[in-house]
Amino acid sequence: MKKNIPYYSLLAVIVTLPYLLKIVHPEDPARIAGIDIEFVLFGLILITVSLYHRFTLPTALTGLFSVMMYKIILGGYPMLAHLNDEKMILINLLGLLLGFALLASHFAESGLPDILPRWLPDDWKGPFMLLVFIFLLSSFLDNIAAAMIGGTIALVVFNRKVHIGYVAAIVAASNAGGSGSVIGDTTTTMMWIWGVPATRVVHAYLAAIPALLIFGFFASKQQDRYHPIQALPNKGAKIDYKKLLIVILILAGAILTNIFFELPALGVWLGLAIGAVISKTSWGVLPGALKTSIFLLSLVLIASLMPVEKLPPASWQSTFLLGFLSSVFDNIPLTNLALTQDHYDWGMLAFAVGFGGSMIWFGSSAGVAITSIYGEARSFVKWAKGGWHVAVAYVIGFFILFLVAGWHPFQVKNGRGSPAVMEKVDPQVAQP
Repeated sequence: MKKNIPYYSLLAVIVTLPYLLKIVHPEDPARIAGIDIEFVLFGLILITVSLYHRFTLPTALTGLFSVMMYKIILGGYPMLAHLNDEKMILINLLGLLLGFALLASHFAESGLPDILPRWLPDDWKGPFMLLVFIFLLSSFLDNIAAAMIGGTIALVVFNRKVHIGYVAAIVAASNAGGSGSVIGDTTTTMMWIWGVPATRVVHAYLAAIPALLIFGFFASKQQDRYHPIQALPNKGAKIDYKKLLIVILILAGAILTNIFFELPALGVWLGLAIGAVISKTSWGVLPGALKTSIFLLSLVLIASLMPVEKLPPASWQSTFLLGFLSSVFDNIPLTNLALTQDHYDWGMLAFAVGFGGSMIWFGSSAGVAITSIYGEARSFVKWAKGGWHVAVAYVIGFFILFLVAGWHPFQVKNGRGSPAVMEKVDPQVAQP
């Protein structure tokens, strides 16, 4: 108990800070040194998560309670209306996280990861080819599923000895692969639903592919030094084709229901329901996945309560900075704000908010999901130190995109739910 006193002290500060500020500084209780109190609270939450990653769930729930109470009691915020607006995103994300945990279990039990060493090179190029596979998979599948499948394969082919830098690269590959596809990432799907044509995000790959080559090379070298890929497949490894069929059903369901109903979680659980009839399902993975899911949903909801309406006008400079902001704030509310602001280069934005979250483990849904497999990755310091190449790849990839394609903002004329009518904007008009 004594050794946890600093942790409980931080929780106490998170809960009481807004009210102490109201007493001590009544003329401006909403800010500390000019910073909105919501941002201060969120920063304290993230610091506490980073320092005490064994207590991530109680920290996130305590932080959510504190931010919500502050918004309601001191700010008069319409919380019920906000929760109603966010409910479908939260329900869909919960369904995806739990469903993909079961998908990863089916895939691991299919036997395919055990025979992959037969096709992967047995030097650093083996880990690199696995990252390429994750990148390609994420281009047509949700990045959470791509990361979970890649993480499951890595456990097997590296005999459960995976470098944290390579874990970061798995997340980065899944986020990069989805950045140029309207069905590969939640943020690009949001753009598509709003009225941004698929052709207006595809040039994100001008940044994503060079980024893959950069972080992929360094992460693969890291992993090869830490623990090389298995040179031979496990003896007696056999493919369970029923399990593979279930994986295909889940993936197909996610894609189809995402396209037709904007609810990929529905297709995931339809596939799981059919799969439960075909073969045994390891439902025992759900309790652990549920804890991770509640943690992520808490962070997403906290991020959605931040006063992000104060972002600067759309420009290539502000888009570049949004990539770093996306590593600590959920990219879903950031994307929603950008769509409301309009006048963005949507492919550049897709790469920035999609790939940028890879720089920190809690910066993207894929990062949080994969920590259900690699619990040791729930450390800001270890992730940043081991995955330094992800931040370098982001900067280089972004400027390659900017130098090759330039900044070409477009305005979505008709808004959410309307036919996609795009009007080109003079780049100088969109500059701050």
